[in-house]
Formats: sequence, structure tokens, C-alpha cells
Amino acid sequence: MSTPVDDALDPLSRERSHLAESRAALRAMREDVEALDISDVTANWVNAEVLARQIDERIKALADLSDTPLFFGRLDYLHAPGVEAAEGAEGERFYIGRRHVHDAEGDPMVIDWRAPVSQPFYRASKNDPMDVALRRRFGYTGGDLTAYEDEHLSDPAEAAKTSRLLQQEIERPRVGPMRDIVATIQPEQDEIVRSGLSGTVCVQGGPGTGKTAVGLHRVAYLLYAHRERLARTGTLVIGPNRSFLHYIEQVLPALGELTVRQATVDDLVAHVEVRGTDDAAAAVIKGDARMAQVLRRAVYSHVTLPTEPVVVVRGSRRWRVPAYEIEEIVRELLARDIRYGAAREALPQRIAHAVLVQMERSGEAPDDRVQDSVARNSAVKAAVKAIWPPVEPAKLVLRLLADADFLAVHADGVLSEDEQKTILWAKPARSVKSAKWSAADAVLIDETADIVSRTPSLGHVVLDEAQDLSPMQYRAVGRRCTTGSATVLGDLAQGTTPWATRSWDEALAHLGKSDGVIEELTAGFRVPTDVITYASRLLPHIAPGLTPVASIRENPGLFEVRAVPGADEVVAACEELLRNEGSIGLIAADARIPVLSEALAAAGITYLAPGEETTRQTRLTLVPASLAKGLEYDYVVLDEPRAVVDGEPDERTGLRRLYVALTRAVSGLIVTHTTALPTQLD
Repeated sequence: MSTPVDDALDPLSRERSHLAESRAALRAMREDVEALDISDVTANWVNAEVLARQIDERIKALADLSDTPLFFGRLDYLHAPGVEAAEGAEGERFYIGRRHVHDAEGDPMVIDWRAPVSQPFYRASKNDPMDVALRRRFGYTGGDLTAYEDEHLSDPAEAAKTSRLLQQEIERPRVGPMRDIVATIQPEQDEIVRSGLSGTVCVQGGPGTGKTAVGLHRVAYLLYAHRERLARTGTLVIGPNRSFLHYIEQVLPALGELTVRQATVDDLVAHVEVRGTDDAAAAVIKGDARMAQVLRRAVYSHVTLPTEPVVVVRGSRRWRVPAYEIEEIVRELLARDIRYGAAREALPQRIAHAVLVQMERSGEAPDDRVQDSVARNSAVKAAVKAIWPPVEPAKLVLRLLADADFLAVHADGVLSEDEQKTILWAKPARSVKSAKWSAADAVLIDETADIVSRTPSLGHVVLDEAQDLSPMQYRAVGRRCTTGSATVLGDLAQGTTPWATRSWDEALAHLGKSDGVIEELTAGFRVPTDVITYASRLLPHIAPGLTPVASIRENPGLFEVRAVPGADEVVAACEELLRNEGSIGLIAADARIPVLSEALAAAGITYLAPGEETTRQTRLTLVPASLAKGLEYDYVVLDEPRAVVDGEPDERTGLRRLYVALTRAVSGLIVTHTTALPTQLD
């Protein structure tokens, strides 16, 4: 039973009282779990360990974060029998928060934002009030409830108002890691968040549209709606680099979800130590989906058809399986298109079965134990080793990249001669350990490993900043969700690799999810109007088919372009912004970082590197442009746009890198330059 509708004489005091009571109830829920005694309910130590771990996770999930609001909204429903949206909720009041909280009797004091009854908080509107009489938003300072704002959805005049608290929450200064957006999810975002587990969703979203937050909140929603299934199959969030993952790592725990693994693509394919790099041309070819065909040919080239029979000696009897019969078995296994390793394991059993058929014809009655014994016979094992030898993925890729003749045979008709020469190592390595593997090589090894033995599949994978993946990297991610689904997040305009994604349809095909639904977010919540308008000047040159982001921010934000004589003036701009509240990012071309680092040190300004958590004492982060993607700061100083463009191998990639750097600011941007700005910004 929810809190009954009752207008208070002092609404703010009553809401504060409900917050205090809710916190006390959450504390009691945690204490109840901590007091559980499992000594008499577990059959053995294994069960005890599992149950103890589950209890520990539950205790952590019930933690009350003092500076995080326990609830952020309230819904008062009309009494409207038969209205589906309010079924079971007529005339009742619900507080909407990050997790469910109930009192000692089990009555809800806070409803989880993911529950069906909470959905109208995000979807109800003047045109479709969904039986909501009143939607109340709460404002907080730290963890203290300090304000509220009401929308009477049955009153057209009020329902059309812009929410002041919603704007304040979006624009609230941010110190520390990325935070959740449960209080500010918009209707178009909510539709994606609550989409079903079975389907794959691809979200094209420009800067500030909240695509990363949408992906993370979708994970939280799916864990709520399909917890048992995903507990068995697992979930994974994939980001572009460690700095990005560190930035987002607190979002899901703040929502009570502690079991989601986070990784980069490089983490997934870490079969070898990566110590080398490829030039752009080699990396593009190694990342091409055609390499999968080359690898498959190379793996299966190890299979040879038999020319000799297999003779199995058991006691005084000799059983002979002729070569033509073994050849039929081998051809059948090849035709079944199963993994190389699985077929290799099946071959001795198939040969042993042929022997058992002969035994039965001669009047014997062998059982399964006899078949297993025959499969382990030395003659059978020797034949299998000769016909279907084991393949080590890293050794095979090593041979392909080091042996021109071997590569030519298996790349014939797939890669041109020039392409083959491009990916061949100039100085072949002598062993897997001594080879200077590149990141693209590791992906090839992962593909080969999957040809040999199937990669385990997860229930759901979130892939963020996907526009920078190669086709082979998409395949590596797709292998991790062959029996599950995916949420793909990215912006084609922010693709900054030579192999950057050209279309989402193509990306989904490489991922193995051609039936995925593509959604586009175009409403900008994070980037101020003046900033996104300036950055959008680059779109016709970097992604002419995309819809520019339209900022919904009422505050245009701080925006200035300053011609400066040197690094001291760049530091002065940072000092100026540090007088404001919030985080500051100084973004510059990678080659400019040492110069700016010295200038900051000379001025006595301490700063952080990307991935290090900002604090109220240290709020400035010095960010190489190559690591800026996915990060955000209240204020940004962007140093020398021309250097950002010139730091990339081609102008289009450089302009895309600049577009990323220009769109990291939440409240203000100062662009400083000594050399001329790129003409595309004029």
C-alpha cells in the first residue's frame, strides 16, 4: 500500500519527514539482512559461501549514500478505474527513487524508478497524462531536500511549463565520476531504457544527448526486469579505454547494481601481450571483416583426408576401418560447420563408433565404455592427430603474418597482393612470446580462437563509443553476445579511427545483430546552445548525413573564442574558470600536453590526468584530445584547435577529433588559439 494522498499544511516539511522515514526504513532493511543467520540453512560449505556472497552483495546494494537523494519525484494518481496506465494505482501516491524501500509492514515508501508504476514519471504529458494528477520533482543540496516543483498534468497551462528543477539538475556542477540521470530521463530516452531484453538497440546520439547514460540505465532496467536470467548469463559494459570506464564506473552501483563487469575491447581479446603498433594502412586491413575468411581457411587447411586405414587391436581381435570410410566421416564433420576443436573431439568417437558397428555385426555386444576405450586407442589417436591436428590460435596468426607463402595461399582471392604485403611483418618473430603483437593482431587471435572453440556468450552487452570499432572488433564483441542481446551506443560524427564505422546497419551486420533497431537521439541536454551551435559547423565536413543536435538548455552557457599569444594565457583562462563551481577540463592536442603541463606547474596549479577522480580541492584535468571522448566537464578550455586537427593522419579524422573536444563542456567553453582556426569553423 502506498502513501495515502494527504495535502500537508507545510509540504516541504512533510516531504523532508518522508525522506527521513525512508532513510530509516532503508537502514532497517540493511540491518535485517546483516542480522541473517545462515548457519542452519546451508547443506555444505559451498552453499554457505554462495549464500554469504549473495547476502554481502545485498548489504552493499542497500547502502544509503548520504549525498545521493533517496527519491527524486512523486506521482499522485487520479481515481480512474479502467485506465491501464494506473491499474492498481488509482488515487494513490508514489515516491519515485533509485531503489525500492519498504517499511516494517512491507508497504512501499519509495518505488524503484524501473517499476511499471514509475513509468508515467518519465512519460506522462499534457497530451497523455497517463492518469497522473500531479507530478512533483524534488530539489536537493547534497543529500538535503531543499525544494519541490509541481506539475498538475490535468491543467494545460501548468503542464506546458518548463521544469526549473529539471534544468537545474541537468546543469548541476559535476565533481567526481559520472552520475546517474534517473531524475532527468526524458520520454525518448525512457523508451530506449525500457526496451526488451530480446532485442538489440543501436543508439545514434550526438554530444550531450545522454546516450551513454541511456545505455547504462538500460542495463539497470534489464537487471531489474530479468534479474534471474541475467544472473545466469551475465552482463558486460564495453568502453573505449580505461579512463572512460573509470569515469562511468559509479553509475550502476549508485543504482544498486554491483555485478556488471566493465572492460575494453582490448581486455576481451587479451590472449597475448600487446607491445607493438600497426601503421594505419595495416590496421585497416587487419580490421577488415575479410580477415575472418582468411583465418578460417588457414585453420581448416590443417585437415587432411586419410590415405591409410585405422587398425584397432583389442585382445586377439583386429578391427580395420578403411580409409574411404574415415574420409566420409571427415567430410561429414567438415560439412556440419561446427567449431574446429569440437569436430576434432568428435572424430575419435566417430571412428570408434565405426569399430563398434563391426563388433556388433560379429556378434559382440559392446557398450559406451567400449566405445570410449576404442576412441582412446593409440591407433585412433595417431590417426586423429594426422588428420585433424590441434591448432594454437596465436601460432597460426604468427605464421600468417610472418610467412608470405602461407598468407598468399589462404588470402588468395580475398586480399590483393598489395594488401598481403601491407600486413606482413617486415621482421618475422621467432615465437609467440617474442612477437611484438599489435592490438589488431590480438583481435585476429581472438577470431582464430573462436574458430577453434566457441566463445562463451553473455546475456547482454553494452558497447559504448562503438563508432571507432573495426569490423573485426565488432565481430569480437558479437561473439560475446551470440545468444544474448546488445545495446550499441555511438556517434558517427565522432569516429576518429581510420576504420571508423560508416553506417550503423553495417556495424550491426558485423556484430551479428542485423535485426537490431536503430534509434536516434537529437535533443541535447548537456552541451549549451552556443557551444553545440559552434561545434555543429563541422558536421557538413565530417558527417553530412547526420541531424545536428538541438540543445534544449535555456541557459546558452559561457562561450568565447580568444586569440592568445601563448600558454600563459591558456593557464589564465583555466584560473578564470576555476573561480566557478564545478570541474574544468583543459583539452589539447596530445603533442601540446607537455608544454601546458609545464605552464600549469609554473603557475602552481595542480591538475589530474583523465580517469583520476576530481575532488573539490583539485578540479582541473589536463586532457589529451585522444582521450577526451566520452568525458565531460562543467567548463572546458580548448587549446589550439588547429593542432588538434593536425595531430591526426588526415583532415577528416582531425576535424572529428576537434568536434569531440569542442563538445565536452556542460556550462561553458573557452577556445584559445595562437595559430589560425580551421577554416571549417569560420
